[in-house]
Amino acid sequence: MNAIHTAPVAAPQVSLIGAQQNDLLRALSRDDLLALFGDLELVTLPEGKHLFDFGATVEYTYFPTNAIISLQYVMEDGATTEIAVVGREGVVGVALHPTERASYSAVVQTAGYGYRLKTSVLRDVFYTGGPLAQQLMRYTSSMFAQLAQSVAGSRHSSIEQKLCRWLLERLDRSLSNELKVTQEMIANMLGVRRESITGAAGKLAQEGLIIYRRGLVTVLDRDGMERRAGSCYQSRVSNTAPAQQRYAA
Repeated sequence: MNAIHTAPVAAPQVSLIGAQQNDLLRALSRDDLLALFGDLELVTLPEGKHLFDFGATVEYTYFPTNAIISLQYVMEDGATTEIAVVGREGVVGVALHPTERASYSAVVQTAGYGYRLKTSVLRDVFYTGGPLAQQLMRYTSSMFAQLAQSVAGSRHSSIEQKLCRWLLERLDRSLSNELKVTQEMIANMLGVRRESITGAAGKLAQEGLIIYRRGLVTVLDRDGMERRAGSCYQSRVSNTAPAQQRYAA
């Protein structure tokens, strides 16, 4: 029997328009972005994929386009808490030292696409300076501000406010007002009981802010959600503007 030879599958093509779907890459000039094309790789990011885990070597830096990445801290007993979320506005997996290990796990929460760059290449680009290095430093500063607010919000906000913030963070990075999430997922990420999320989602639905069906939340009133979240979210709004506006000098 003759062997069947299959042609290798061609890698997805990197394009200027495609790369510019990530706000950080779009903030670069055309020439600076084109200079990365030899090292950028377009990749599919399926739901549930672990880009890297706590303690692992970070081999790639990811620039999501329409995917949403959850950054999670895993406790010794296996409990998981979300510490941040990244979408098309940002980057995941910046490791600037060769011996650096991941201090969190990065898991694809909403499937989509992204561009990845070997961390060794990113380090070379960063230490030579230039526009991308400046964007990364500004983004890192913005991320620290979000983390600080998350810590404060987790202590001083109600379950309803936390839920509103969690949903709004994903809405900021989504192309529609529909979010494919489950109550169990939300409860795990917020570190609360599922019953608490069920009650909070019910209140938001009664107020006409959302519709919740099994595995799907539709946000009906974005402004109302922001008011309901209060200071738990509102000072984040400036951080959700396009990167070329947020990080421009």
